[in-house]
Amino acid sequence: MTGLFSLDGKVALVTGGSRGLGREMVLAFAEAGADVVVTSRKADACEEVAREVRALGRTALPVACHIGRWNEIDALVDKAYEVFGRVDVLVNNAGMSPVAPSSAETSEELFDKVIGVNFKGPFRLTSLVGERMAAGDGGSIINISSSGAIFPQPRFGPYAGAKAALNAVTGAFSREFGPKVRVNTISAGPFLTDISKSWAPEKRESTQSAIGRPGRPDEIVTAALYLASPASSYTTASLIRVDGGLY
Repeated sequence: MTGLFSLDGKVALVTGGSRGLGREMVLAFAEAGADVVVTSRKADACEEVAREVRALGRTALPVACHIGRWNEIDALVDKAYEVFGRVDVLVNNAGMSPVAPSSAETSEELFDKVIGVNFKGPFRLTSLVGERMAAGDGGSIINISSSGAIFPQPRFGPYAGAKAALNAVTGAFSREFGPKVRVNTISAGPFLTDISKSWAPEKRESTQSAIGRPGRPDEIVTAALYLASPASSYTTASLIRVDGGLY
Protein backbone atom coordinates (compact mmCIF):
# COMPACT_ATOMS: atom_id res chain seq x y z
CA MET A 1 0.00 0.00 0.00
CA THR A 2 2.87 2.41 0.68
CA GLY A 3 3.60 2.54 -3.05
CA LEU A 4 0.22 4.16 -3.64
CA PHE A 5 1.32 7.20 -1.66
CA SER A 6 4.84 7.40 -3.09
CA LEU A 7 5.98 10.56 -4.87
CA ASP A 8 9.34 9.16 -5.95
CA GLY A 9 10.62 10.95 -9.04
CA LYS A 10 7.92 13.62 -8.85
CA VAL A 11 8.23 17.40 -8.63
CA ALA A 12 5.82 19.35 -6.44
CA LEU A 13 5.23 23.11 -6.44
CA VAL A 14 3.65 24.53 -3.30
CA THR A 15 2.62 28.18 -2.99
CA GLY A 16 2.69 29.67 0.48
CA GLY A 17 5.15 26.90 1.19
CA SER A 18 7.33 28.66 3.74
CA ARG A 19 5.07 28.32 6.78
CA GLY A 20 1.86 26.86 8.19
CA LEU A 21 0.02 24.26 6.16
CA GLY A 22 2.22 24.93 3.15
CA ARG A 23 5.40 24.04 5.00
CA GLU A 24 3.82 20.85 6.34
CA MET A 25 2.88 19.76 2.82
CA VAL A 26 6.31 20.63 1.41
CA LEU A 27 8.06 18.46 4.00
CA ALA A 28 5.54 15.63 3.64
CA PHE A 29 5.98 15.57 -0.13
CA ALA A 30 9.76 15.52 0.29
CA GLU A 31 9.53 12.63 2.76
CA ALA A 32 7.36 10.81 0.20
CA GLY A 33 10.14 11.20 -2.39
CA ALA A 34 9.35 14.42 -4.26
CA ASP A 35 11.63 17.29 -5.16
CA VAL A 36 9.91 20.57 -4.27
CA VAL A 37 9.56 24.12 -5.52
CA VAL A 38 8.98 26.23 -2.40
CA THR A 39 7.44 29.61 -3.08
CA SER A 40 6.11 32.49 -1.01
CA ARG A 41 6.65 36.24 -0.98
CA LYS A 42 9.85 36.17 1.10
CA ALA A 43 12.96 34.62 -0.43
CA ASP A 44 14.70 34.00 2.91
CA ALA A 45 11.69 32.13 4.29
CA CYS A 46 11.59 29.94 1.17
CA GLU A 47 15.29 29.19 1.50
CA GLU A 48 14.86 28.19 5.14
CA VAL A 49 12.29 25.53 4.23
CA ALA A 50 14.36 24.50 1.21
CA ARG A 51 17.20 23.66 3.60
CA GLU A 52 14.83 21.37 5.52
CA VAL A 53 13.91 19.63 2.27
CA ARG A 54 17.56 19.14 1.34
CA ALA A 55 18.20 17.64 4.76
CA LEU A 56 15.68 14.96 3.80
CA GLY A 57 17.78 14.12 0.75
CA ARG A 58 15.58 15.83 -1.82
CA THR A 59 16.20 18.76 -4.18
CA ALA A 60 14.52 22.06 -3.36
CA LEU A 61 14.10 25.22 -5.42
CA PRO A 62 13.17 28.32 -3.40
CA VAL A 63 11.46 31.04 -5.46
CA ALA A 64 10.06 34.32 -4.14
CA CYS A 65 6.72 35.09 -5.78
CA HIS A 66 3.72 37.28 -5.00
CA ILE A 67 0.91 34.98 -6.07
CA GLY A 68 -1.42 37.91 -6.76
CA ARG A 69 0.81 39.22 -9.59
CA TRP A 70 0.56 37.40 -12.90
CA ASN A 71 3.97 38.51 -14.18
CA GLU A 72 5.61 36.94 -11.12
CA ILE A 73 3.58 33.76 -11.61
CA ASP A 74 4.73 33.47 -15.20
CA ALA A 75 8.33 33.80 -14.04
CA LEU A 76 7.78 31.21 -11.29
CA VAL A 77 6.49 28.64 -13.78
CA ASP A 78 9.31 29.31 -16.22
CA LYS A 79 11.89 28.87 -13.44
CA ALA A 80 10.35 25.62 -12.20
CA TYR A 81 10.36 24.09 -15.67
CA GLU A 82 13.83 25.43 -16.41
CA VAL A 83 15.27 23.69 -13.35
CA PHE A 84 13.19 20.50 -13.18
CA GLY A 85 11.65 20.20 -16.64
CA ARG A 86 8.28 19.26 -15.14
CA VAL A 87 5.76 19.83 -12.37
CA ASP A 88 3.76 16.78 -11.31
CA VAL A 89 1.95 18.21 -8.29
CA LEU A 90 0.74 21.78 -7.87
CA VAL A 91 -0.68 22.99 -4.56
CA ASN A 92 -2.41 26.37 -4.59
CA ASN A 93 -2.02 27.03 -0.88
CA ALA A 94 -1.11 30.73 -0.58
CA GLY A 95 -3.95 32.84 0.80
CA MET A 96 -4.92 35.79 2.95
CA SER A 97 -8.03 36.45 5.04
CA PRO A 98 -8.02 39.98 6.50
CA VAL A 99 -11.05 41.14 8.45
CA ALA A 100 -12.73 44.35 7.27
CA PRO A 101 -14.66 46.68 9.63
CA SER A 102 -17.74 46.06 7.49
CA SER A 103 -18.61 45.29 3.89
CA ALA A 104 -19.29 48.97 3.21
CA GLU A 105 -15.90 49.90 4.67
CA THR A 106 -14.00 47.34 2.61
CA SER A 107 -11.66 49.33 0.39
CA GLU A 108 -11.22 48.57 -3.28
CA GLU A 109 -7.53 47.97 -2.63
CA LEU A 110 -8.27 45.37 0.06
CA PHE A 111 -10.94 43.71 -2.07
CA ASP A 112 -8.62 43.42 -5.07
CA LYS A 113 -5.77 42.11 -2.90
CA VAL A 114 -7.92 39.37 -1.35
CA ILE A 115 -9.35 38.29 -4.70
CA GLY A 116 -5.90 38.44 -6.29
CA VAL A 117 -4.16 36.16 -3.82
CA ASN A 118 -7.02 33.73 -3.18
CA PHE A 119 -8.47 33.37 -6.67
CA LYS A 120 -6.82 35.32 -9.49
CA GLY A 121 -3.35 33.97 -8.74
CA PRO A 122 -4.38 30.31 -8.37
CA PHE A 123 -6.42 30.63 -11.57
CA ARG A 124 -3.37 31.85 -13.51
CA LEU A 125 -0.95 29.35 -11.99
CA THR A 126 -3.30 26.43 -12.58
CA SER A 127 -3.88 27.57 -16.17
CA LEU A 128 -0.16 27.59 -16.94
CA VAL A 129 0.85 24.42 -15.10
CA GLY A 130 -2.30 22.48 -15.95
CA GLU A 131 -1.82 23.07 -19.66
CA ARG A 132 1.75 21.76 -19.49
CA MET A 133 0.70 18.78 -17.38
CA ALA A 134 -2.03 17.88 -19.86
CA ALA A 135 0.43 18.07 -22.76
CA GLY A 136 2.90 15.89 -20.85
CA ASP A 137 2.55 13.01 -18.42
CA GLY A 138 -0.35 14.47 -16.43
CA GLY A 139 -0.38 15.39 -12.76
CA SER A 140 -2.37 16.47 -9.75
CA ILE A 141 -3.51 19.96 -8.81
CA ILE A 142 -4.73 20.66 -5.28
CA ASN A 143 -6.54 23.85 -4.35
CA ILE A 144 -6.47 24.72 -0.66
CA SER A 145 -9.80 26.35 0.02
CA SER A 146 -11.54 27.21 3.27
CA SER A 147 -14.58 26.35 5.34
CA GLY A 148 -15.30 30.06 4.98
CA ALA A 149 -16.51 29.38 1.43
CA ILE A 150 -19.09 26.90 2.77
CA PHE A 151 -19.94 28.69 6.02
CA PRO A 152 -19.34 32.39 5.17
CA GLN A 153 -19.22 34.88 8.03
CA PRO A 154 -19.73 38.66 8.14
CA ARG A 155 -16.69 40.86 7.39
CA PHE A 156 -15.06 38.02 5.43
CA GLY A 157 -17.16 38.47 2.29
CA PRO A 158 -14.35 38.93 -0.27
CA TYR A 159 -12.39 36.02 1.21
CA ALA A 160 -15.42 33.72 1.27
CA GLY A 161 -16.30 34.72 -2.27
CA ALA A 162 -12.76 34.14 -3.54
CA LYS A 163 -12.56 30.70 -1.96
CA ALA A 164 -16.02 29.80 -3.28
CA ALA A 165 -14.79 30.77 -6.74
CA LEU A 166 -11.74 28.55 -6.23
CA ASN A 167 -14.08 25.66 -5.35
CA ALA A 168 -16.07 26.27 -8.53
CA VAL A 169 -13.10 26.54 -10.87
CA THR A 170 -11.79 23.21 -9.57
CA GLY A 171 -14.53 21.49 -11.53
CA ALA A 172 -13.88 23.56 -14.63
CA PHE A 173 -10.17 22.79 -14.64
CA SER A 174 -10.73 19.09 -13.97
CA ARG A 175 -12.67 18.87 -17.24
CA GLU A 176 -10.37 21.20 -19.18
CA PHE A 177 -7.20 19.31 -18.31
CA GLY A 178 -8.60 15.81 -17.77
CA PRO A 179 -8.24 12.93 -18.06
CA LYS A 180 -4.47 13.17 -17.49
CA VAL A 181 -4.69 15.90 -14.84
CA ARG A 182 -6.70 15.54 -11.64
CA VAL A 183 -7.89 18.74 -9.93
CA ASN A 184 -9.30 18.66 -6.39
CA THR A 185 -9.99 20.93 -3.45
CA ILE A 186 -9.18 20.58 0.24
CA SER A 187 -11.58 22.69 2.27
CA ALA A 188 -9.54 23.49 5.36
CA GLY A 189 -11.11 24.46 8.65
CA PRO A 190 -9.41 26.32 11.51
CA PHE A 191 -5.81 25.22 11.99
CA LEU A 192 -3.27 26.26 14.61
CA THR A 193 -0.91 27.96 12.17
CA ASP A 194 0.77 31.35 12.58
CA ILE A 195 -2.49 33.18 11.94
CA SER A 196 -4.08 31.53 14.98
CA LYS A 197 -1.74 33.45 17.29
CA SER A 198 -4.08 36.43 16.94
CA TRP A 199 -7.15 34.39 17.93
CA ALA A 200 -8.78 34.67 21.33
CA PRO A 201 -7.52 31.93 23.70
CA GLU A 202 -10.87 30.10 23.69
CA LYS A 203 -10.82 29.83 19.88
CA ARG A 204 -7.41 28.21 20.04
CA GLU A 205 -8.77 25.53 22.36
CA SER A 206 -12.19 24.67 20.93
CA THR A 207 -14.33 24.98 17.80
CA GLN A 208 -17.93 24.38 16.85
CA SER A 209 -17.07 21.09 15.23
CA ALA A 210 -17.63 17.40 15.74
CA ILE A 211 -14.03 16.97 16.94
CA GLY A 212 -14.26 20.14 18.99
CA ARG A 213 -10.79 21.60 18.49
CA PRO A 214 -8.73 23.35 15.80
CA GLY A 215 -6.53 21.19 13.63
CA ARG A 216 -2.80 20.73 14.06
CA PRO A 217 -0.86 21.76 10.94
CA ASP A 218 0.39 18.20 10.41
CA GLU A 219 -3.21 16.99 10.13
CA ILE A 220 -3.47 18.42 6.60
CA VAL A 221 -0.76 16.06 5.39
CA THR A 222 -2.69 12.83 4.84
CA ALA A 223 -5.37 14.47 2.67
CA ALA A 224 -2.70 16.26 0.66
CA LEU A 225 -0.65 13.08 0.14
CA TYR A 226 -3.78 11.21 -0.94
CA LEU A 227 -4.64 13.79 -3.59
CA ALA A 228 -1.04 14.24 -4.76
CA SER A 229 -0.28 10.55 -5.15
CA PRO A 230 -1.51 7.62 -7.27
CA ALA A 231 -3.77 6.66 -4.35
CA SER A 232 -6.35 9.14 -5.71
CA SER A 233 -6.17 8.03 -9.36
CA TYR A 234 -9.99 8.02 -9.67
CA THR A 235 -10.61 11.18 -7.66
CA THR A 236 -11.04 14.50 -9.44
CA ALA A 237 -13.34 17.54 -9.22
CA SER A 238 -13.80 16.64 -5.56
CA LEU A 239 -13.94 18.76 -2.41
CA ILE A 240 -12.57 17.11 0.71
CA ARG A 241 -13.41 18.80 4.00
CA VAL A 242 -10.59 18.72 6.56
CA ASP A 243 -12.28 20.80 9.23
CA GLY A 244 -13.06 18.48 12.12
CA GLY A 245 -16.72 18.33 11.12
CA LEU A 246 -17.20 22.09 11.47
CA TYR A 247 -20.70 23.33 12.31
